Amino acid sequence: MKKIFFLLLALPFVGKAQTRWQNVDHLFQPLPASVHVYYTADTLPDGKPNIAYYVTAKLDDPKLAFTTQVGEGKRYTPTQYYEKEEQPLLVMNCTFFEFVHHSNLNVVVKDGQMKAFQVHSLAGKGKDTLTYRHTFGSAIGISKTRKADVAWLYTDSASAYAYASQQVIPFFRDSVAYHKPADMLAHGKFSKWDVETAVGGGPVLIQDGNISIANNEELKFNGKAINDKHPRTAMGYTKDGLLVLMVVEGRNPGKAEGVTLVQEAQLLKEIGCVEALNLDGGGSSCLLINGKPTIKVSDKEGQRPVPAVFVVKNKGK
Repeated sequence: MKKIFFLLLALPFVGKAQTRWQNVDHLFQPLPASVHVYYTADTLPDGKPNIAYYVTAKLDDPKLAFTTQVGEGKRYTPTQYYEKEEQPLLVMNCTFFEFVHHSNLNVVVKDGQMKAFQVHSLAGKGKDTLTYRHTFGSAIGISKTRKADVAWLYTDSASAYAYASQQVIPFFRDSVAYHKPADMLAHGKFSKWDVETAVGGGPVLIQDGNISIANNEELKFNGKAINDKHPRTAMGYTKDGLLVLMVVEGRNPGKAEGVTLVQEAQLLKEIGCVEALNLDGGGSSCLLINGKPTIKVSDKEGQRPVPAVFVVKNKGK
């Protein structure tokens, strides 16, 4: 019975999956044999309209290169990254960021090198002024051996690599703006995170094949915002070695209103993700395949410039 149950999870386009996904490879050709694109316009269980896409790519395909690109102090639209990167197979937004300095708020790793770092200290507001909440945000990484991993990280610009915990770590609060690395690492069981490529976001949505939203620990969204509907971007991977990249359209009244974090997690679980995390969404959500858009972006101005993207290149062209 267990084998049959997993098969239904791993193959969402057959059986009794809640959401019906249609293969739309023909809309985005040319595609390598190891990459597939799926689309749904199924109404959500709550009766709201929905539009979403996801891509699967075999992690062990030697013809695929999984990488990242950063704006080096600037922000570019996904289409501009597509042009700068010599027209790769896929470009997708990833990290959260701040608009003033165009800075990533999450880790970015490219070719094993740290290009951006986690922000660990959040200044309190209102009655919490002069206090700080120290968090360990999540990220997804790919190793040299093409294994994917979702973990909670500690990063520091003085270190050439990130430290990762495979278990969620609760935030802690005090009046200290910055803690030494040893003090931060004492809050969890960390090890060197040996990855070639990584992007951060949060919160984690799927762990050990089950919905387990880590927002209370990562503090990505305040209060009841976990239940707000927005455009979403997410990444995860399946037990059989497929990288999953998903975008959900939103803020398009009557056509696609977006999903909550819980609904996003449910979609990822349905398609077989054993680990997955939320990435920056809202007006940033955008996925290009061979330069062609998938969802309609929600900003009236068009694609939002972002300081980092996740990129898949087809080396077999």
